[in-house]
Amino acid sequence: MLAEEIRWATTRVLLGPERLTFLLRGGLDGVWNLRRFLRQVVPLARSALLRLQTYAQAIPDGELRAQAINSLTAKAYHVAGASILATFLPSRAREHYVQIVAPLESIYDFLDSLCDRHPQTRPQAFRQLHEALADALDPTRPIHEYYVFGPPGDDGGYLRTLVREVRGALMRLDGHEALLPYFRQSAALYTDAQTYKHLAPGEREAACMQWHAREGKHFGDLSWWEFGAAAGSQFHVYAALYAAFCSDFKRIKKTYDAYFPALAGLHVLLDSFIDQDEDRTHGELNWVACYPSGRAFVERARVLAMRAREAFAKLSMPRAHVFTLRIMSLFYLTHPKIERQQLNREALALLNALRC
Repeated sequence: MLAEEIRWATTRVLLGPERLTFLLRGGLDGVWNLRRFLRQVVPLARSALLRLQTYAQAIPDGELRAQAINSLTAKAYHVAGASILATFLPSRAREHYVQIVAPLESIYDFLDSLCDRHPQTRPQAFRQLHEALADALDPTRPIHEYYVFGPPGDDGGYLRTLVREVRGALMRLDGHEALLPYFRQSAALYTDAQTYKHLAPGEREAACMQWHAREGKHFGDLSWWEFGAAAGSQFHVYAALYAAFCSDFKRIKKTYDAYFPALAGLHVLLDSFIDQDEDRTHGELNWVACYPSGRAFVERARVLAMRAREAFAKLSMPRAHVFTLRIMSLFYLTHPKIERQQLNREALALLNALRC
């Protein structure tokens, strides 16, 4: 599945003049980095996913097993995208980075599937399930019981296995303690976002607005749905992790802040853009649908991309971060879902607005 999606996107980029022009804004250096990503990072992500699938296939409960396998296959591109910054690491560090990111991203996706799609996951279970994310990102925490409030069934230790894999790989990273304050904040915000977003229609919007009124003032002029989108991203976690892998410990906060909330918000908004049909079908809250018009969404996407680029210019490796923004945007706006939903015109308008 991952190889097919990457092949589809790459072919469409190389054969489509608008998308190829967008890629070439990074010059030949951008093309070379894309080649490195495809040849050196994507195979690591694919191997990690195959290994994690063997864990998922061993889950005793049928519904939990189906949710785990679906989250690994249908969202395989998430793991590849989460690993983009590994393109700029030497080989051993690249492998180590993916060893952290692959099971971590799989936790995000599995929890999202449980909250989105499992028929017996009740709202009171949302926060408890997300203790798994907080445990994974903070090895000083005790391991919690994640299914206290459901959903029912035995996952055979699957979620705990993912948590322990992330913790073990993270603890092998020298200086990882410097990451913990930012990881804790991101886990808390993500948990809030998922808890409120998955409530019943009407209730979820009101909860998100109240949350934004309490917390959103700390993060600039974001609307309540943009704040929810940013909190639901993982990219600021992966960016801070990249800074630690570069031994750039003094710039961890600056790197985290460069991604959150601007790029983080754009990331989840693009994800919502390609999920519009799916979210309508399942009655899920879609962040892009909250804008008053498609034109308003494009304009705000332009502003968020501009803010991210300005912040990246002040980091020690700006080209790595601009490449991440460019490839993330290209991948989402060249995804097979674009063609299936006949969104190509809107996707090209977004690419033209992002200008990264």
